[in-house]
Amino acid sequence: MTIREALKNAAARLEAAGVPNADYDAAQMLAHVLGEDALMMRLNNHRMLSETHAAQYELLIARREKREPMQYILGETGFMGLMFHVEPGVLCPRPDTEILCEEALRRIAPGMRVLDIGTGSGALAVSIAKHAPGSQVAAVDISDAALAIARGNAERNGVQVRFLKSNCFEALDGEVFDVIVSNPPYISSEEMKALMPEVCMEPELALYGGEDGLDFYRRISREAGAYLKDGGALLFEIGWRQKDDVSALLRDHIGEPFALKDYGDNWRVVGAVKEK
Repeated sequence: MTIREALKNAAARLEAAGVPNADYDAAQMLAHVLGEDALMMRLNNHRMLSETHAAQYELLIARREKREPMQYILGETGFMGLMFHVEPGVLCPRPDTEILCEEALRRIAPGMRVLDIGTGSGALAVSIAKHAPGSQVAAVDISDAALAIARGNAERNGVQVRFLKSNCFEALDGEVFDVIVSNPPYISSEEMKALMPEVCMEPELALYGGEDGLDFYRRISREAGAYLKDGGALLFEIGWRQKDDVSALLRDHIGEPFALKDYGDNWRVVGAVKEK
């Protein structure tokens, strides 16, 4: 079977399984198997696949047919120009979260202390440490599996991040930070029923934010003042319909809120600076 034939067959199977962007995913998986650039592979698609490569490709196609996220299948994904290892047990980093990271970086100067709450794969914490050299970054999560993956990603990207097992601020008694960031679980009970199959394979612990999706925003907003320096910023990623609710929480506990949209014109970040 040639590369062209293999791609055609795989794309048809994925499309029949309801996979969005079936052609693209088919090419990315085969390029991963071959260890080649996807574009160059397509340009030389007359070549024959070896039996070994064909068998490896079949395993990946079967996983994607079951709607397993591509990030888990490939074992890595890009975020803020860096590469991160991901596997079941952590949320897959998404481009929308780069809006939160970029806003944090605009506020961080050398020597500042930064906290990432619910770090997951470490995408935010590691990216901040990489792009804000001289900052002191700490990251917390309640999942041992996530913390192990995050530590590996920090090593992979050559940065120092202090990772702690903690339920929000519980392990940080007496510490204060210049910037606190969080992409907390924010899916409501109703929204959980309508998630795409791929998202359903990500850990519920990283998705479900309580009945109305606001549980973690309430807790973090209420507790953050004790861990945030005067003039420091608390920054959240939000669901696109949560701007007003999260803004109200920040107004009550931190300071006057502001909001930013993502590149799809959806509200994506809400933050506030702690008033003195």
